[in-house]
Amino acid sequence: MLGTVLAESGGQDLLDDVERLRRAVIGAREGSVDGKEITDLVASWPLERAKQVARAFTVYFHLVNLAEEHHRIRSLRERDDAANPPRESLAAAVRSIRDDAGEERLRELVDGMEFRPVLTAHPTEARRRAVSTAIQRISGQLERLRAAHPGSGAAAEARRRLLEEIDLLWRTSQLRYTKMDPLDEVRTAMAAFDETIFRVIPEVYRSLDRAIDPEGSGRRPSPAKAFVRYGSWIGGDRDGNPFVTHDVTREAIAVQSEHVLLALEAACERIGRIHTEYTGLTRPSADLRATLASAQAAHPRLMQEIVKRSPNEPHRQLLLLAAERLRATRRRDADLGYRNPEEFLADLRVVQESLAAAGALRQAYGELQNLVWQAETFGFHLAELEIRQHSAVHAAALAELRAGGPLSEKTEEVLATLRVVAWIQERFGVEACCRYIVSFTRSAEDVAAVHELAEHALPEGKAPVLDVIPLFETGADLDASPHVLDGMLALPGVRRRLEQTGRRMEVMLGYSDSAKDVGPVSATLRLYDAQARLTEWARANDIKLTLFHGRGGALGRGGGPANRAVLAQAPGSVDGRFKVTEQGEVIFARYGQRAIAHRHIEQVGHAVLMASTDSVQRRATEAAARFRALADRIAEAAHTAYRSLVDTEGFAEWFSRVSPLEELGELRLGSRPARRSAATGLDDLRAIPWVFAWTQTRVNLPGWYGLGSGLAAVDDLDALRTAYVEWPLFASLLDNAEMSLAKTDRVIAERYLALGERPELTEQVLAEYDRTRELVLKVTRHTRLLENRRVLSRAVDLRNPYVDALSHLQLRALEALRGDEAAQLSEEDRSHLERLLLLSVNGVAAGLQNTG
Repeated sequence: MLGTVLAESGGQDLLDDVERLRRAVIGAREGSVDGKEITDLVASWPLERAKQVARAFTVYFHLVNLAEEHHRIRSLRERDDAANPPRESLAAAVRSIRDDAGEERLRELVDGMEFRPVLTAHPTEARRRAVSTAIQRISGQLERLRAAHPGSGAAAEARRRLLEEIDLLWRTSQLRYTKMDPLDEVRTAMAAFDETIFRVIPEVYRSLDRAIDPEGSGRRPSPAKAFVRYGSWIGGDRDGNPFVTHDVTREAIAVQSEHVLLALEAACERIGRIHTEYTGLTRPSADLRATLASAQAAHPRLMQEIVKRSPNEPHRQLLLLAAERLRATRRRDADLGYRNPEEFLADLRVVQESLAAAGALRQAYGELQNLVWQAETFGFHLAELEIRQHSAVHAAALAELRAGGPLSEKTEEVLATLRVVAWIQERFGVEACCRYIVSFTRSAEDVAAVHELAEHALPEGKAPVLDVIPLFETGADLDASPHVLDGMLALPGVRRRLEQTGRRMEVMLGYSDSAKDVGPVSATLRLYDAQARLTEWARANDIKLTLFHGRGGALGRGGGPANRAVLAQAPGSVDGRFKVTEQGEVIFARYGQRAIAHRHIEQVGHAVLMASTDSVQRRATEAAARFRALADRIAEAAHTAYRSLVDTEGFAEWFSRVSPLEELGELRLGSRPARRSAATGLDDLRAIPWVFAWTQTRVNLPGWYGLGSGLAAVDDLDALRTAYVEWPLFASLLDNAEMSLAKTDRVIAERYLALGERPELTEQVLAEYDRTRELVLKVTRHTRLLENRRVLSRAVDLRNPYVDALSHLQLRALEALRGDEAAQLSEEDRSHLERLLLLSVNGVAAGLQNTG
């Protein structure tokens, strides 16, 4: 269909050029076409034609990604067998724990389980919202085509609409013309909530409910509690983003509240309309009658209207009243609206208990229970808005306040933000916004600073309730983390909060900056060690600790399969609770389709339950102790190799020349700048553009560099192989590196690296690649990369040639912009080259399915 659209829009010549390049890159992979032939073909096209070809391959990947999503959904449906639950499902976890530890331990683990995904606006979604919307419409037509009888009029119409939508996608600009602002990012995330998250949550809980007691599901109080709680940094994360202000934060929570109240109102009204239980057959309880009588006294006209529409249907009356009260809450009608979600839940439970007492068990614990779960999960704020700011900003603000002089705009903004937090808590409750994350926490003073600033911001006794969360990011900060927490226990504000929460505390671990700081191998092991030390510290201090994992989507930023990541954590560090960031493109990869969102939450839930069992923790503890010395040798050698590369004089300038790093800002991916300040070195560069740029060069360096040197430092291959089989952490490290290596292309990477005109650095990078690839294959006993992951391997093999096509187009642009004659380029040619570069960046991101 895309070929048809290309021929109609750009003529047969355009389709022929696309096909020539497609056949050439496939031939290059098979060894029948020389790379120079492809370079010459791409160079022969006028720049306008090169841009059209780049757009064609980019649109192709959008369609391929969608087709794969639909195939995955079909596969999930086919594997859905209640008698034989799919692996890594909640039902599989329930069965395993029940068999291994018994019913009592199962109920204990289920009762204590928490999964806290935190949506972030980190700029890693390369697609425009218009492009994403077009893809969603194409998805709908694919569903219609699949549902239609082959050869029918419905099938013909679905195909016609598919061609129409693909034509529109082709004609839609792939690049943003204006930079996103933080509220654009908030609204983009709301699309995932509206379309998927709100609806899928009760389906997940019902899966757990059914797994625990299939016969009783929907006929008794559910043993499955609402274990998911969403958080959001979108509109709250101001670390290095001057565009996130206190006004933005206030508006962000208002947007979230509007969406969740609309969703609850619609669900409550829909369920209210179907609850037509007649009084004579389903007698209302005394509580329900009293609640309606109170409402009649307070709102006689409204109740008269509801009763007229629903005579002798008291359960329906209270649910329809609840829907009206939700509408009033959204419109801020204090007389009729609910003061908090607990009041709404109380009404729902009155209806539920009345139905149950009258024997209408299926009505009490069916659809009505789904609404209870949604209200418990999302409240009236949808996701807890979390604030993040750099410790240095707090220190500077406090210094100004203590000096007693005029306050700078930055300090006024810090104080205004804390006042907004207090307002949010007053309006939506403490849970809506009480977590305040301090980036680059170096000491307990960095935590104390936030509490002191809150006292300055508001009158005495009016400061907001704060859970100040230290964020440890660099290798040195991770090592020092227990000492910092010791200091925190001495702070009055922290002690007071521990008393209020039953000694619960949260600590955040940064994967992105630690990996950029010490390399992927050392960062993985340091994070593991930090988790182990923090778990031991919490046990010694009687703290119920939740570790917050600041993972990115890309492998170089702690990404990879979330369920395997949970099982690879240090023993005891999960303990039924897992909190993690869901960043940029990952939000839509995991929450764009209901079936995939359901599977993702189930996989994490399965891993959280299993990682908390005694048997899994015991095996992980034994493996960690057995292979600790081996891991230390690997980490030390890997760190030395990594730092020897990035510490080379002129490395930052070389990196900028060999990659589209500096041009990435023109993609306008998000509101946040790529750097924390105006500096141009690597230290100030954010981890996302660091990973994104290496991905574009097909080197994928942040996902594997140093591992080869680390493995080479161990002269016992059998020990390495045993560690791979028995230690989940080591297996996860090698599997993720193998995936990253599989998406690396040595031949194309060499062309990018040559742009830097530093042959010694090119040789150093490629030698480490060769070393890593060889040793990973030896340790895993694979004859080729991803040999044990057939579906993923096939997908990567099919995609790679098409990504190659975009890389050749990108290289044409990059070589012209970096070459000796770049200064002589006309303004028009430079503009065309830069646009070709950005189109290819977008396409490579779609093809590899990750950016940063």
